[in-house]
Amino acid sequence: MSVSHPFQGSIVALVTPFKDGAVDEAKLRELVRFHVEHGTDGIVPCGTTGESPTLSHDEHRRVVEVVIEAAAGRVPVMAGTGSNCTAEAIELTRHAERAGARAALVVNPYYNRPTQEGLYRHFRAVAEAVSIPIFVYNIQSRTAVNVETETLARLRRDVPNIVGVKEASGSLDQMSQVIAACGPDFTVLSGDDNLTLPCMAVGGRGVISVIANLVPRDVVELTHAALDGDWKRAREVHYRLLPLARAAFLETNPIPIKEAMAMVGMLEPEFRLPLCRMSEANREKLRAVLRQYGLLT
Repeated sequence: MSVSHPFQGSIVALVTPFKDGAVDEAKLRELVRFHVEHGTDGIVPCGTTGESPTLSHDEHRRVVEVVIEAAAGRVPVMAGTGSNCTAEAIELTRHAERAGARAALVVNPYYNRPTQEGLYRHFRAVAEAVSIPIFVYNIQSRTAVNVETETLARLRRDVPNIVGVKEASGSLDQMSQVIAACGPDFTVLSGDDNLTLPCMAVGGRGVISVIANLVPRDVVELTHAALDGDWKRAREVHYRLLPLARAAFLETNPIPIKEAMAMVGMLEPEFRLPLCRMSEANREKLRAVLRQYGLLT
């Protein structure tokens, strides 16, 4: 049994704009409109790129609500609802469902380093607390644990509304193993912009993208070309995007993407500690990439 969902193609990992230390709700709504107008296939608020670790619970819930309100059904919202506390993840996921999210993105528990059995029980408990589709977010570089392929396959088999994974292991081998083990109805989304095309070439269905914050139409073009089997066009867009994808990680995400958005006038480059402004040397590298891409003169 599988649960249907609308998520494939270019899904943006939306940044959270701040103004004078608070969430800038007006700017947040403006960014959602920007993505609706530019054809983005889905929006993820309160993920890593949305600086969820520094949002209070009230702010987290409010950001999800504002994004869903602003999207107004024109583009589906997959709310980030993960936590290293299962009860907290359940509460955030239930809230997202009540608010109208079409799915939830649940990151591996971080810091406490659960076993594979603990991971299985965590994701199962969250999924069984709601009826919306759940995507596992596997990112060992930030969480210290990898959701092994066998664990994902077990979850896929036992929990009908666990429908996919944002795979940010950086391993094309692992992506391939997951696709083979979990079957064609299980949606694998790349968690790394530079691996979107390789992931889709082995059966992935799209990306949860950082650089789509800046160039949404281009990420849509890449993913839709791949979904349509136009690999020549997809490769062309991949290599055009690659310098941007690399520049987005000159420093810890989301520092570079918010700096880039600030450079082109999309928002203020405001962060919450412990994240801070990019070094001037790296800002110069970023400016050079944006000029080369044609985003700056």
